[in-house]
Amino acid sequence: MALRMVQKRFMSSGLQRFCYNLSGFNKYGLMRDDLLYEDSDVKEALHRLPQNLIDERNYRILRATQLSITKSVLPKEEWTKLENDVLYLTPYVNEVIKERREREEWNKTH
Repeated sequence: MALRMVQKRFMSSGLQRFCYNLSGFNKYGLMRDDLLYEDSDVKEALHRLPQNLIDERNYRILRATQLSITKSVLPKEEWTKLENDVLYLTPYVNEVIKERREREEWNKTH
């Protein structure tokens, strides 16, 4: 419980906001989950994602690619803000990892 309170305080801290903006991906309109390396777990999670979230993700990635090619960034008012950055894919990835580990454990015993 205390850990969650500390995490919430850190979440809204100026240091986290500074680090978030320093990373630079938000200047292209990307979210943290857009940057996940697409290993087998992430690919499986993407298959489970609802179509509207896939479409939104693809749009953000295509727009960021175009901005990178033209060596520009979005206007500051269009940058992804920390409070709007939703971890939309992480729950699916965690579920896939949990299932894979259970499957591996099951295969060890049989």
